[in-house]
Amino acid sequence: MAYSQIQIPVQRPTNMPEQTFNRLKEKAIELEGVFLNTLLSQVTSSVDTEGQFGGGYGEETWRGMQASEYANNMAQAGGIGLSDSILRDLIDTQAASSLQYPTPPAGAYQK
Repeated sequence: MAYSQIQIPVQRPTNMPEQTFNRLKEKAIELEGVFLNTLLSQVTSSVDTEGQFGGGYGEETWRGMQASEYANNMAQAGGIGLSDSILRDLIDTQAASSLQYPTPPAGAYQK
């Protein structure tokens, strides 16, 4: 049995300012990058590099930086679709929090 899923891009809710939507989208992509970095770090840590031209402290240092750059580039290029799910959840959370806690009147000193 074949399974397919159509990915529909996340649209900005009409009542959400564009700046807020863009900020949430950036955070979702950033979080996907963190996940991918963790995943790539674990994968590359199991690779045996000891040998004539491998291993050592320098390689260990650069390998972490390489995993981080790969992860960030993957997330910016669309990643694995995790950021869309995160963004939908962030939008839902934002909407729920604005309904539960109405904005108080402006100003610290009220008459």
